[in-house]
Amino acid sequence: MSSNICFSTTENVAVCPICPRACRLAEGQIGNCRSRRNENGKIVPLAYNAPCSVALDPMEKKPLFHFFPGQAVLSLGMAGCNLHCKNCQNASISQVSPLDIPSQNVTPQMLVEWLQKNNVQAVAYTYTEPLVSYEYVLDCAKAIHEAGFKNVLVSAGYINPKPLAELLPYLDAANIDLKSMSESKYLENSGIHLQPVLNSLKMFAKANIVLEVTNLVIPDFNDTEQDFQDWCKFIAQDLGVDIPVHFSRFFPQYQMTDRPPTPETTLHLAAKIAKEHGLKYVYCGNTAEDETTVCPHCGTPLIVRKGYQITKNIIKNGCCPQCGTAIYGRF
Repeated sequence: MSSNICFSTTENVAVCPICPRACRLAEGQIGNCRSRRNENGKIVPLAYNAPCSVALDPMEKKPLFHFFPGQAVLSLGMAGCNLHCKNCQNASISQVSPLDIPSQNVTPQMLVEWLQKNNVQAVAYTYTEPLVSYEYVLDCAKAIHEAGFKNVLVSAGYINPKPLAELLPYLDAANIDLKSMSESKYLENSGIHLQPVLNSLKMFAKANIVLEVTNLVIPDFNDTEQDFQDWCKFIAQDLGVDIPVHFSRFFPQYQMTDRPPTPETTLHLAAKIAKEHGLKYVYCGNTAEDETTVCPHCGTPLIVRKGYQITKNIIKNGCCPQCGTAIYGRF
């Protein structure tokens, strides 16, 4: 395991440096994320070389619409999470310890060899919160980057600045979940603070990667016009109007079965407000509707999607073939 992150230790008590929870752990104690433990005065990830979920996904499933559309991405998920969202769709692996469920032995070098053999160009760290397995993600990302392949991160962004700064040079794309612009709602549903997520998003936006941001719209939680105004204002002013955004439809699950699926009209309202704030690439996810990338200058449909399938892609050299406008992303 390689990392330059320093650990604070006193009499075999260690403070985890990865996320703002800063869990202070005695020898043998496991942190809030269930995935990190104090071993001999050092915090180590329990899922190093041990993903519990490995699958080949379409890039659009992450969702990433502006990063090599239509390509397959090898996706890894490690057990544990430093959030405890009541609506988690992967609670069976996110809210357990790596010690409690089966895993596979997958080393960074094994990933590189698999990519080379199967002609797949990217790996995604996804499904739960990959950053609680930080050292494993960092080592994989370094090996994959050095071999000429791509790294994708799907995360809630609850990480301290120092480890994020160390990881960013090895990432090529990320989709970050911004649940709300309300501190109280973050605490209520996920058990974390909002500001560290906003700080991370600003770091992602300044890095040389493709960034997309997702908002899961939950009825009677974060679905008012003011919620959307606040959310879109932050994206436009602090991240930039080129950043693609995804308003995703909620379905009842886990501990949040007390409300119906999000009406599609609510997603349409969110999309309308996003466009009013000048956001150029706005998508409504988890619906039966096509999600089409259009040129923000002339309106030409550039990439037409049906579910995770691309039925049309006319982008040429990263530009609209009709008017020549550069389209955000890597194609």
